[in-house]
Amino acid sequence: MTKKIFSFTFVLLTFCFITAQTSGDLEPANKVTTTVTQTGISLGSVIAVVTSWDRNKSLLWAIIHGILGWLYVIYFAVTDFSRK
Repeated sequence: MTKKIFSFTFVLLTFCFITAQTSGDLEPANKVTTTVTQTGISLGSVIAVVTSWDRNKSLLWAIIHGILGWLYVIYFAVTDFSRK
C-alpha cells in the first residue's frame, strides 16, 4: 500500500512539474511566479485526480480525470451522492 501511495505521489508531482514549465528566458522572479501559477495544475485537477484514484485505483483514469478537472469533480459529487 505504501509503495502505491509513493508511486502515485511521484507521478502527480512529476505531472505538476511538467505542466508548470516556463519558457527558457531569464525573467524577473515575480513574472516567473505568475507564469508558473497560471500554467500549473488547478485545484479542480488535484481534486479530480485524488477522487478518481480513490474510486478507480487507476493511474490512466486519474490522469484523464485530472485533465477534465472540475467537470469530473461535479460528476463525482453527483454520482457519489446518488449512491447513498
